[in-house]
Amino acid sequence: MKKLLIVFGIFILILFVIFWSIVSDGYDKQNRSILFLKKIIPISVAKKVRDKIFVIPNLKEKNKILNLQVQKYEQGYNGNLFYENKVKSTNKNFEANIKKFFLPFPRLDLNLGWKAEKNSKRAHYLEIVDDKILVVSGLGETIYFDKANINTQALNQKKIPNNLKKIFENKDKIFFGIRDVYYENNLIYLSVLESNEKGFTINIYRAEKNLKKLEFKLFFQSNEYSETGYNLQTGGRIEKFDKDNILFSIGFLNKYRSPQNKKSLAGKIISINKNNSEHKLLSIGHRNPQGLYFFKEKNLIVNTEHGPQGGDEINFNFLSNTELKNFGWPISSYGIPYPIQDKNFYEKNGFLKKSHSQYGFLEPIKYFVPSIGISEIVYANEKSKNERLFVASLRAGSIYMIEFSEDMKKVLQVNRFYFGNTRIRDLKYDKKTQRFFMVFENTPAIGVFKII
Repeated sequence: MKKLLIVFGIFILILFVIFWSIVSDGYDKQNRSILFLKKIIPISVAKKVRDKIFVIPNLKEKNKILNLQVQKYEQGYNGNLFYENKVKSTNKNFEANIKKFFLPFPRLDLNLGWKAEKNSKRAHYLEIVDDKILVVSGLGETIYFDKANINTQALNQKKIPNNLKKIFENKDKIFFGIRDVYYENNLIYLSVLESNEKGFTINIYRAEKNLKKLEFKLFFQSNEYSETGYNLQTGGRIEKFDKDNILFSIGFLNKYRSPQNKKSLAGKIISINKNNSEHKLLSIGHRNPQGLYFFKEKNLIVNTEHGPQGGDEINFNFLSNTELKNFGWPISSYGIPYPIQDKNFYEKNGFLKKSHSQYGFLEPIKYFVPSIGISEIVYANEKSKNERLFVASLRAGSIYMIEFSEDMKKVLQVNRFYFGNTRIRDLKYDKKTQRFFMVFENTPAIGVFKII
């Protein structure tokens, strides 16, 4: 009898842990067992159980978040260090140090839903600017700190005034958020979501580097407008390319015919001339390109992009082959429609076929099912004989270290560094310090990550 009670107690404890993992937001979004249980347990039932049975754990979790927010607001622009630890890759082969410093910006509010318009202004981005780190909030606030401060207890963040509010004082122009910041040759570029008399769009603004004040001017107009107003499929990543041009990614803006239309810039990756803003198509058939990297030595453009439900992709565009590359969206994808979407719409239009190559498109070098919420991608291989790309993720709260063969034609292995219940919005690698800088948007925080 006693043994039965012990076994029963252990069973109840296991059930408690499993169910709390399901109803809380703290579970590993890539854990297939939990994902399976979430499929068979209706979300309405899970929420009721959370609110009635798991009242105390739920309150403790909320209180923990609240306490962290209080700490953040009380410290202002100090950028205090509030977390430091070691993290091992999922296969235990690698270990890294991770530090987190407060950012003085609004946190992402997941209670509103990740598609909420308000959360568009809570997506923050960073860039390495010489010996400093520049950070831009989703509201357009600009701050910086010295890189050397990552070795202290506080970043000592400083504000840089800018003219973005003045630009959008005009009633015909509405500011919706930032989608990237990029620095090159003493110039700072911002991709900005906005709407005007023609509709919702994405453009690039540019300013000369000046830590006293940044005066942004319109640099590039995409002239692509969403037919459904505000949406998430915007792209917006800016990256280094060649001597005269930068790279820019533009999402498909929920215009399903545009990614395959060469006359439209929606669903494209383009180059933009830094002197005259003229552009050139480099690839088509993209959904929502979130990460960009130009591998000069390989003459290779690497991009990451969100799939629908599942099917996040890493795509390679080898420029030695001068043919315009087509990556297939919306005809081909390894994802499926979200439950709220009309599956008949996709079937009727011949969209979301699995294979890419079967329909004349380039296959992704790697795709993720379930989605990881893929974001920025960077290159770093100081300690490896293989080529390494590092991929940040929103949904999976992780950095993926992906090793490739020398010719970049084959994935050799994937290592994952998991940081828990957080979303990594942006990622940069600094060769001088051999450290990764990233933006955790749940707090939000600056993350500093170094493989040991």
